[in-house]
Amino acid sequence: MKTVLVFDIETIPDAQGIRLLNEYPTDLSDAQVVEAATQARLANGQNAFFPLYLHRVVAISCVIRRTTKEGLPQFKVGSLGSESSTEKEIIHDFYQLIDKYTPQLVSWNGGGFDLPVLNYRALVNQVSASRYWEMGESGDHDAREFKYNNYISRYHLRHLDLMDLLAFYQGKANAPLDALSKLCGFPGKMGMDGSQVWPAYQAGQLPQIRAYCETDVVNTYLMYCRYQLFRGAFSAEEYALELEFVKKELAIQSRQEGGAHWQEYLAGFTQ
Repeated sequence: MKTVLVFDIETIPDAQGIRLLNEYPTDLSDAQVVEAATQARLANGQNAFFPLYLHRVVAISCVIRRTTKEGLPQFKVGSLGSESSTEKEIIHDFYQLIDKYTPQLVSWNGGGFDLPVLNYRALVNQVSASRYWEMGESGDHDAREFKYNNYISRYHLRHLDLMDLLAFYQGKANAPLDALSKLCGFPGKMGMDGSQVWPAYQAGQLPQIRAYCETDVVNTYLMYCRYQLFRGAFSAEEYALELEFVKKELAIQSRQEGGAHWQEYLAGFTQ
């Protein structure tokens, strides 16, 4: 089985960047800067959602599904780095996974949000990501195929943005992950949603943010499995076996330290 890397990020407003670009007084706290900038946006008829280059990444969660060299199935889910890791460190770790595995990338709205944010923040943090940017021009023998299937081009499938693909690349047809997951019998979002991440971060709840991000990335993997069934890459039996395998692995993690969120998640299946 080709290595599949499903990813999801959580962000907060980049208070330092907002302060710099808007020349807010240095004695204002991050919370005051974000609130002032939010009110200024609303007063100008804009919404409260900051442009993508003014988002700071606080969590990246991934599912890695692969077959080991010994032929054993492997399913790993977790958040990159630790609670004390810097933004640069977790972004670096994400691109290192791509360098290591050259995986099939899978996301839900990754082309519209996650990857553009990561692009901007990688620039800000001086992170390198050569495999991610490979487009078959390096001359390496194993990179020639990237000319016709790379991570960058919207209609190439080395990065599979499930939301974009299923909507036939029409924004008006996009479906939210939480709603479609629940319609498919999966648990959907647990603990919070994206709009609650900034307040949770201010309250010192980074562990809860990371747990929430992890459940979202499993939702995305399960939707990927349903998509594989839809397109005939999984038979009905293979699909059922994969779901049971995922549930078994999550049950193991639920018994480990910091795994309580998987108990609630497993209870959320309706099919």
